[in-house]
Amino acid sequence: MCDMSNLDLRSILKCVRCGTCRSVCPVFEQIGWESASSRGRMLVAHGVSQGLEADQDVLNSLNTCTTCGLCEQMCPSGASPVQVVQDTRHQLVLKGRMTDAQVALRDAAALAGNPLGETQYRHAWLEDAADIKEHAPYVFFVGCLGAYRYPELTRRTFDLLKKFDVTLIPEEVCCGSPLFRTGLDPDALVSKNLEQIRRIGAHTIITGCAGCYTTLKNDYHSDLKVIHVSEFLAERLQELDLKPLDIKVSYHDPCHLGRCNGIFDAPRQIITSICELKEMRSHHEQSRCCGAGGGVLKGYPELSMALSKKRLEEIPEGVDYLVTSCPLCRTNLQRGGPKVEVIDILDLLEMAMK
Repeated sequence: MCDMSNLDLRSILKCVRCGTCRSVCPVFEQIGWESASSRGRMLVAHGVSQGLEADQDVLNSLNTCTTCGLCEQMCPSGASPVQVVQDTRHQLVLKGRMTDAQVALRDAAALAGNPLGETQYRHAWLEDAADIKEHAPYVFFVGCLGAYRYPELTRRTFDLLKKFDVTLIPEEVCCGSPLFRTGLDPDALVSKNLEQIRRIGAHTIITGCAGCYTTLKNDYHSDLKVIHVSEFLAERLQELDLKPLDIKVSYHDPCHLGRCNGIFDAPRQIITSICELKEMRSHHEQSRCCGAGGGVLKGYPELSMALSKKRLEEIPEGVDYLVTSCPLCRTNLQRGGPKVEVIDILDLLEMAMK
């Protein structure tokens, strides 16, 4: 029997099987099987706790959840399917029951300090190493995608932030988000990052990634303040000398920034100070997932692509760009073949600064 001593069985039993989650779960909408809904996953988690053999079907049920939290937002009984899914994944990992994607994530993070398996210097994008100060009140947490997939955006972001006494973590490693979400052990990564932040003496961590944000804020269990780069810059708009742009944009709320942490206003404050905003069909708390989170892009790329395409159908007509504030969302939305370019909110801000 799987040891569920670290999983609150009451959380599982909170689900009253009403099926409200089936009406909002993007994965269930795509796959159609009960096991692909939050209700189904709660039943699977309960089964695992009672000794159900974790075969491939069980692993697929649990690991196709993007952890978007829309089910939790709508649940009338206050159940927490996302936490139950993550905890059950972890219990199965402890028993050696993992998908190939989980094994690949674990091994890459252990060997390279990031789930992408990249071995080059994380701050190779940085033009002047002297910009890494020994002590500062703020640190900019770059993140894996920022360092290795969007280095030019990261360079431009830091060029802006360093004017406000912001430094970098010299030997930053992955925040641990992909490992937390998929039930793996992120402790070594967390310790390495926290040790360096303490040495710097910073009181605030700034990040431009939704996954990094929710992990640093909710999973590090430290007294450090964590803010998204849009929050930091929204408070300093008067110092940025922005000019209005004659364009229209729409905004995609990243699940782990918006619905999970309530950061809705700061990105919109930046956007509306620059140009016209036309909301997507679902937005704020009801925003649809891009399809990448929870390890789904890594483990189930075709499913992730289908979810991206569904989200892109909600772009309103007549906009010039789709803006988001998470590199993982941006990556997956671009994979879905959008009718307009997907850009980061920092890209939009820079357009208005030129």
